Amino acid sequence: MALTLSHGGDTIFSSPTRSDEVLVGTKEGVVFIRRSADGSGWAVAKRALTDKHIHAVIIEPLSGAIIAGATPDSVYVSEDGGDTWERRDNGITETDIYSLASARVNGGARIFAGSEPAYLFYSDDLGRHWSELSAMRSVDMSGWTFPAPPHIAHTKHINFHPDDTDTLFISIEQGGLLKSTDAGQHFQIIPGMDDDVHRTVINPKDPDRIYVTGGDGMYVTSDGGSNWEHWTTTDHEIGGYPDLLVLHPRQPDLLFVAAAQHGPGAWRETRFAGSRISRSTDGGRTWEHLRNGLPDRLQPSIEAMCLEDWGESFSIFAATGTGEIWCSEDGGDHWAEIITGLAPISKGDHYAMLVPA
Repeated sequence: MALTLSHGGDTIFSSPTRSDEVLVGTKEGVVFIRRSADGSGWAVAKRALTDKHIHAVIIEPLSGAIIAGATPDSVYVSEDGGDTWERRDNGITETDIYSLASARVNGGARIFAGSEPAYLFYSDDLGRHWSELSAMRSVDMSGWTFPAPPHIAHTKHINFHPDDTDTLFISIEQGGLLKSTDAGQHFQIIPGMDDDVHRTVINPKDPDRIYVTGGDGMYVTSDGGSNWEHWTTTDHEIGGYPDLLVLHPRQPDLLFVAAAQHGPGAWRETRFAGSRISRSTDGGRTWEHLRNGLPDRLQPSIEAMCLEDWGESFSIFAATGTGEIWCSEDGGDHWAEIITGLAPISKGDHYAMLVPA
């Protein structure tokens, strides 16, 4: 099995055995990295779509198709393991693809794509034809914006209830968290948190427990979203700007979060993100910073992270805005930098804020 590592794609995987290939979404296309035959290291195996900034990469599990979302561009699909690609965007009206996700719907595969401006599209034929879920824009959008020019909000993350893919959670940066219980025919805004929403993570064994990361820290609900608690704030020790959050699918109280010390607005001045990866074993109530090979307060931001549960143990991969990939294969206890020198793994121009002036 191959994994994907990108800002706006899948982040939690379950596999029968440890994967030896990771598809990384970078500013210069999709990079395929593979573990050596003797297991001693990783190397770049091939590259694709090298003229495109890839925000999101997913592998649709039923077909094995690789789907990549680019900015400012569109959606590309490969059905032969990444050797050839086809642009598939019939019906997509926007050209900045920020997020991708797939779900099993009526026995088939449905692909979702989120864009800037904040639209949501879906396809039931592996991207050959798309339709907009326009109901998402029927809610009050008057507050949807983004701090950096041109101040346009985007659909940053797409998630589903683990037992019901008709229930969608859509993170709008900045605009809030939206929920649909009828496959996107109607949406409502979920109140109770800051409107700078990054992504949701849902406990698969207790779907009423939902975590939200965002520009104001981390929010948690235990009742499906009726009430929220603000568990970390902008001055929390894990970092004031949490984004990537993953949990172990069989041990959902085991979580890992990647957070910058401050938000991107500060990076332009300091050229320093101060990123940390932290681990919680009690469902996010307390956290420990992870080191043992992983520097504390990394200069670049961590722009992508994924976790693979492969039975005997689990692996975590984290990628930075300056093109490095870090990995732990013992639950976060020890880390190694397995790849350097890639093009930035970056949402938008985050990478540019971290280049020394």
